[in-house]
Amino acid sequence: MTGIVFDIKEFSLHDGPGPRVTVFLKGCPLRCLWCHNPEGLSPEPQLMIKHTLCGHCGRCLEKCDHEECKPFDRCIYACPNGLISISGVEYTAEKLAKKLMQNADFYIKNGGGLTVSGGEPLMQADFVCELFEKVKMHKAIQTSGFADEDTFKKVIDLCDFVMMDIKIADREEHKKYTGVYNDIILKNFEYLAKSGKEYIIRTPLIPNITDTEENLKKIQKIIKNSPWEKLPFNKMAGAKYPMVGLDFNLFKGDM
Repeated sequence: MTGIVFDIKEFSLHDGPGPRVTVFLKGCPLRCLWCHNPEGLSPEPQLMIKHTLCGHCGRCLEKCDHEECKPFDRCIYACPNGLISISGVEYTAEKLAKKLMQNADFYIKNGGGLTVSGGEPLMQADFVCELFEKVKMHKAIQTSGFADEDTFKKVIDLCDFVMMDIKIADREEHKKYTGVYNDIILKNFEYLAKSGKEYIIRTPLIPNITDTEENLKKIQKIIKNSPWEKLPFNKMAGAKYPMVGLDFNLFKGDM
């Protein structure tokens, strides 16, 4: 089983209990207007180019013989300023597990472990399950909860800790700002709340969208006494969009 990873962060202190290694998987079915990992939206490897520093020398457009460059019709090694990279590396679960276990003793000793994030890791559920079975330390996931019930359950059942987003309570508002309805998310939350797993609900506080008094009251009614973390808005959320050829539309028009 293989998966596509766009980042691995060692010694993270904000992705679950204790120090952790966090693996970011590509692919997400949501299109939240405030997403701060646009390189995680597409499930496929893609170029990231720092256009603002480009000198337009044209070297990257010259033909090369690198196999990894052929899908992009551009040489990722030719830029004299190192402005081109590929977001997305394919791993087998066995190879990635071996890499992650290199510092396992440290994480275990300090009450940490592995966190799988994204993108939306449930889009690569089979890969996550195989990875979790091979990694022998505390396992956590960061998820939107948007997946069919069977997929959600099989992954959650292998976790020690779950960080699940409930962004917007209203069904139509959720569709407007994330691109999907929240029915399955709320259904999966019901399962999580009864599962016996340790978990926390997270809500990103997006100005005039998720941070309204009305929305927060509705979320509180849904989650009741569940642990709840309200995440401050990342003002740099749009910085990486041009690098993957996307526009950051959060503050455009009536949004």
